[in-house]
Amino acid sequence: MESFQSSSINKQVNPRKTFAIISHPDAGKTTMTEKLLLFGGAIRLAGTVKGRKANKYATSDWMQIEKERGISVTSSAMQFTYNNTHVNILDTPGHQDFSEDTFRTLVAADSAVMLIDIVKGVEAQTIKLFKVCRMRGIPIFTFINKLDRYGKDPLDVLKEIEDVLGINSYPMNWPVGMGKEFCGIYDRQRNRLELFKDGEAEFIAADHRGVEDPKIKERLDKDLYEKLVEDIALLDIAGDPYDEELIQNGKLSPIFFGSALSNLGVQTFLEKFLMMAPGPRPQKSNDGLVYPTDPNFSGFIFKVQANMNPAHRDRIAFLRICSGRFERGMTVNHVRTGKKIKLPQPQQFLAQDRDILEEAYPGDVVGLFDPGIFLIGDTLCQDGSFEFEKLPNFSPEHFARITNLDFSKYKQFQKGLHQLAEEGTVQVFKTIMDGLEDMIVGVVGQLQFEVLVHRLENEYGTRIRLHPLPYQLARWVESESKIDISKLKALKNLCVKDHKDRLVVLFESEYYLDRLKEKYSNIIFKTSSNE
Repeated sequence: MESFQSSSINKQVNPRKTFAIISHPDAGKTTMTEKLLLFGGAIRLAGTVKGRKANKYATSDWMQIEKERGISVTSSAMQFTYNNTHVNILDTPGHQDFSEDTFRTLVAADSAVMLIDIVKGVEAQTIKLFKVCRMRGIPIFTFINKLDRYGKDPLDVLKEIEDVLGINSYPMNWPVGMGKEFCGIYDRQRNRLELFKDGEAEFIAADHRGVEDPKIKERLDKDLYEKLVEDIALLDIAGDPYDEELIQNGKLSPIFFGSALSNLGVQTFLEKFLMMAPGPRPQKSNDGLVYPTDPNFSGFIFKVQANMNPAHRDRIAFLRICSGRFERGMTVNHVRTGKKIKLPQPQQFLAQDRDILEEAYPGDVVGLFDPGIFLIGDTLCQDGSFEFEKLPNFSPEHFARITNLDFSKYKQFQKGLHQLAEEGTVQVFKTIMDGLEDMIVGVVGQLQFEVLVHRLENEYGTRIRLHPLPYQLARWVESESKIDISKLKALKNLCVKDHKDRLVVLFESEYYLDRLKEKYSNIIFKTSSNE
């Protein structure tokens, strides 16, 4: 019976692809996501950032502040089917101030699509996110975007990827022209030219001569053709060879060229990517690897989001399924609490739009109604009590004292702050003072304060004031002997307690942290609460 279940699950696992899209802000990530959804039939009209004045917003940008600012500040999970492949897209914030959300989302992905702007090349946030992908060993597929603009020479961008990111690359295709002259891409593996005209693609198959086939020569401008022949010859001689094993291990990145905004090369990329990208991968747990084909259902919560539907003030926990078959209404073990819980209304998403689903399989992302029982990193399983690896937790770098300005909305203020803290939007601390209790919020990026204020006011109806504090570091402290808090306060530091009543010290700089380490060698200073 068990082997039959594994076989049945295996049939569902193979056609599933779950990936995250990463990039620097303004590299075209949200536009790319929209176009992939468009090809998947999930939407009929792609809303771009440039369409904001006409109230046409990106589908993946569902939060009001995202629509107003034209940026993604939260991860979105979206599903569609393309050519019998079930696709789960995890769209991530590009802005570095929301790197926590992005890092956690990458843990739920089996591969990553890295967008690079041909005009700007490899940018700072791309480097950070790329390092996380490399650390996890997941395949990284690169789409070099905005070829409809004049930018760097593609060969220079390849060199930049290899020099700055430290990964070899293999161009799957190569652009013909750039800016106004961008008219097509040459597929190196299929030996064919894809020409663009009036938004339509025409494919011209080459003979054994490849790019030097007269059929291709006669269709291109002389200068563009000569440049294409020269570049392809250089890639064939000096470029890295195609190696499937290196790609799957995240050591060789397949490169694609195109323009998401102009919809050039996107469908070709999608089809090739879905053929090459891995299906659901085994996940590490404290009881060894958990394989997708294991009939025992299991998964972990990688995101909690309140008020996705402002009319209902609901809270949704995003579950990445790791093994077995998920069924609507099933009862599972909530490992952290040791309780049995029922999952009655699982949902799938297209940003804030959702549908009730009856079943799901490894690789899928499911939304669970959360009455306040789920935390980021929670493991759910049908049998057993194992736990998946803990998700990364980051030390805040910006701090502010938070004051509620409307005492009649104190309950809403407390609820909002509590829920946003559980989402990972902010971390909340309380000062250790006799008779008085100040609340302090910490964030990794300054822009998170704006999101905090906006959401508390618009989603919870409260008014708050933030008073910036000079601290730049937070360290959780532990010691085998009793800690004298007065000694920790001595060097312009602030002692606070986190939501689990653990002692945390806030420092103005590394200098004060180093002095305290030298003075009290018996105290351990940790960079996160789950280190």
